[in-house]
Order: sequence, then C-alpha cells, then structure tokens
Amino acid sequence: MFNIENIEELLIDAIEFEEVIQAVANIETMVQSRDAWGYQTIIELLAQDSINLSVVYKIDKIVGYCLYQVVFEQAEILRIGTHPDYQRQGIASQVFAKLNTELMNNKVENLLLEVRADNFSAIALYEQQGLAVIHRRKGYYQQPHRPAIDALIMQHVYIFNSH
Repeated sequence: MFNIENIEELLIDAIEFEEVIQAVANIETMVQSRDAWGYQTIIELLAQDSINLSVVYKIDKIVGYCLYQVVFEQAEILRIGTHPDYQRQGIASQVFAKLNTELMNNKVENLLLEVRADNFSAIALYEQQGLAVIHRRKGYYQQPHRPAIDALIMQHVYIFNSH
C-alpha cells in the first residue's frame, strides 16, 4: 500500500492555490486524454460553494485529486485522478476512504459518479469502493469515426444507524 503523506481539502485562501490548481490541471491532462478540464475550468468550478477539491501530496508533489460536489444529501464525484507515475499504488482507494468518512460525517446519503463503460480499471476500483451501476446512458461519449461509448452512472448509498 502506498503511504500518502497528506490528503487535504483545498482551502480557497491557500498561498499555493494557483500552483495546486495547475498541478491538478496537469494531472487531468494526463489521465483524461479525451476531455481534460483545464486550469480555468477548475477555477470556475471551485468558485461554486458546492464544489470541493481534495488533493493528495507525496512530499511536496501533488500526485492525485478528487473534485466533487455536495448538494444537500447527495454528492457527486466530478473528477478523480492519480498521476500516472503513482497509479496502482492505492492512492485512489485512500482518497475514497477519506471522502467516504467526510460524506458520512456530513450525513450525505449517496454518492454518484459517471464513468465510461470501457474504463474497466476505474469501474473495478469503484466497485471495490462499494459503488454499483444504477443506469447506462447509451452512446453518451461520441468519438469521431468510431462507435459511441456508453456512460455508466454508479452510486454508493450510505447507511446510517437510526439510534
């Protein structure tokens, strides 16, 4: 298991805010080759009160991130990514563990995300984290000169004790 030095919520007034956003945008470009969100898109999203960003630090390098939205009792992962040099080392699983704890502490009832139906490694990770497919959007991802790819909507439902 990969040891993460720090996973933290990005604070809007952080001194290194611009560098952090640029590092996230750089990882996004590497892991979301078809439709990466750039620096400006991430900045605009973070201007919304409901959008949060957790970043994973290893020493002083950002190696992963999770951009998510919480609206009332529902959360949605908008983007999650790990730098290619650090993939398959348990980083995303640890991000999910921290996110799940935070969402449960805030009484969020369910977590949603969307994934390409051909992204088998991501689907396997999400299933390990307790998410299940609840819907398929046929032909959602259009590709020039190639067949469209379905989008899978996955959900994790949090169970709270009534005591």
